[in-house]
Amino acid sequence: MSVKMTDWDLRKLRVLRTLQELGTVRATAEALSMTPSAVSQQLSSLSQQVGVALLEAHGRRVRLTDAAHVLLRHTDVVLAQLERAEAELDGFVRGEAGRVRIGAFATAIPTLVVPTLKILRRTRPDLRTRVHQADAAEVYELLAAGEIDIGLSLAAQASSDQDGRYERGELLADPLDVALPVQHRLASAPALGLRDLADEPWIYGASGPWRDITIAACAQAGFVPEQGHVASDWRAILDMVAAGLGVALIPRLAAAADTPEVALRTPQIDQPRRHVVWAVRAGAGQRPQIEATLRALAETASTLRAANVQSR
Repeated sequence: MSVKMTDWDLRKLRVLRTLQELGTVRATAEALSMTPSAVSQQLSSLSQQVGVALLEAHGRRVRLTDAAHVLLRHTDVVLAQLERAEAELDGFVRGEAGRVRIGAFATAIPTLVVPTLKILRRTRPDLRTRVHQADAAEVYELLAAGEIDIGLSLAAQASSDQDGRYERGELLADPLDVALPVQHRLASAPALGLRDLADEPWIYGASGPWRDITIAACAQAGFVPEQGHVASDWRAILDMVAAGLGVALIPRLAAAADTPEVALRTPQIDQPRRHVVWAVRAGAGQRPQIEATLRALAETASTLRAANVQSR
């Protein structure tokens, strides 16, 4: 069957992309605010349109055919090119107006996002901005769904791997301190390394970048941390440390230095860090509004480093 370019329906392609990402028709329907039957109809219509099966039964579920993966590979290129086209059109207004939506994890908002918005309020007064607090892992889902334009996330290390759907860059490397109960035997040790805490119960999240960062930092020190308690809220983590329930890594951006009954120590041997990264949809970084916001974020990150906010 021959398919004309004018016959392509980007909405159906996005439904197929979401199914590939989430794995089930039900999850796809929830993510796109559709009914499962509507998702199935869209995919059936797309399959008829291209003249080849895109889904096949796999037990009680469905999975994508090889043809579907080929189609998605080209879909990524098409969507990125459309983002670039919109970026060029946005150039007519030179980024002085428009809207930018920023998704960021909690500790990035007061230290990175708010100062950035103050810069934009001064330099781009007609630019409308919207902040969406989200978990570090969630920002990629929000980007893919088109709900935000810039996402701030975390990584265990400065990675060079590429995902064709996104453009990414590093803003700063945030040092991690060790939180110990003030009565801990190593709370005042002259030189502390993570390896000294290998036998302690550790407190960190069940999933997501922060779990990966904690495990990676301990692995670099030569051990696998025993997870004594599961928590991802900094207040809860610090309260548990204060109660003597375990130890934890705390990022500088969490600004937890005034917590009583907790000793924050900078590891002198390992000095682990978490990397704060920005991400946008492929091709969107050239939009004047997004480009201006990324420059303001970089300026804020540079100011943080220059003011030694990251070092104690």
